Amino acid sequence: MNSRFKRIVFRTTKHNRYSVAAIVGAILSRLDNIEVLETKDVNTILQYPATDTVVAFSFMTFDIDTILAEVRFLKENGYTTIAGGPHATALPQEMLNIGFDYVFVGDGEENIVKFLCGEIPESRIFDGIKQRVNLDDFPAVCEKKKLFMPIEISRGCPFDCGYCQTPRLAGKIVRHRSIEQIVEYERISVKHNKTTARFITPNAFGYGSKNGVTPRPEIVDELLYKVKSTGVKEIYFGTFPSDIRPESITDEMVKVVKKYVNHDYVVIGAQSGSNRILNLIRRGHTVEKVEEALEILAQNGFYAKVDFIFGFPFETKEDVEETFNFINKIVKKYKAKIHAHTFMPLPGTPLWNAGPGVLYDYHYKFLGQLASQGILDGYWVKQEELAKKAAMYSQKVDKPCNF
Repeated sequence: MNSRFKRIVFRTTKHNRYSVAAIVGAILSRLDNIEVLETKDVNTILQYPATDTVVAFSFMTFDIDTILAEVRFLKENGYTTIAGGPHATALPQEMLNIGFDYVFVGDGEENIVKFLCGEIPESRIFDGIKQRVNLDDFPAVCEKKKLFMPIEISRGCPFDCGYCQTPRLAGKIVRHRSIEQIVEYERISVKHNKTTARFITPNAFGYGSKNGVTPRPEIVDELLYKVKSTGVKEIYFGTFPSDIRPESITDEMVKVVKKYVNHDYVVIGAQSGSNRILNLIRRGHTVEKVEEALEILAQNGFYAKVDFIFGFPFETKEDVEETFNFINKIVKKYKAKIHAHTFMPLPGTPLWNAGPGVLYDYHYKFLGQLASQGILDGYWVKQEELAKKAAMYSQKVDKPCNF
């Protein structure tokens, strides 16, 4: 197929490199006559004629000020601009209102090809939510551009966590890439001396299951065995960007994974040490389930890096104290390390209008103590500022909170 544009330029950032790589691979797998470029500096785009160039953005809410300025700049110079990603999926009409020519919601691989070939919906909004893609229909790496990112093995999340955009962007029905395809793309990567295997998935230990949660150890065993047989030297499964839900951690699954991986820890999401908060944010598990998972990991020689979110506007001092006590317990008993986040209200989520996450002196004192012991990391300080930006933006957009 042929493109109606001569080139497409992706505005890349450290936050969108994986999603851009997937879309680039999709384009080059279907179209022969288009130049695909990336830039971190919008000014470099001016070297290309506006008449046959389209500029693509995929971004988070806290980047909106920068994006607005760049889109205005490009429109003044006659360029066609398109938007996709989590923010655009949540607010497609708003993106058209601020100046984008076309918007892509949900899965973008099929629709970006249609757009470049001239198939334009009357609404100017390409719907990748009603029509989800099959991961096997598009490449997991882009050999032409030498983009060997972690391989996306699953997409979608069946949960409804109040703070998370993933089920809105990727859908609640979990889709898996086949083992055959994963192995083939690992072979291609190894051919280019990329011998470390990492994976993108909302829940690594749910790979192969119908619901994305219930572990299927026999399927994961087959996957990792065949990946190893490609010449891969190191496998990371259950570490970023392939975290794990605590309810998917079973003794059998951990034993299977341990045979193949090159790490002695996994990343799991707890988010709070208060069952009241876990219920309010629709997390879908209890504090007790988190500890059960940590116990299984410890029995098999693993420790966990555990995600927690601080500063929910509706949490009480008692909720915070329960979280602090739980963290102290798992650090001491299971040698856990902590990854800290500050709550950020994001468009399209049930908690969008809840207000920004706020940290108090007792948060800073506790987290500072963990950091001084070398058992805490994360961007929680920066995220407190980003949370304020996200909350201010939500006040400008007429969209009710459905929490």
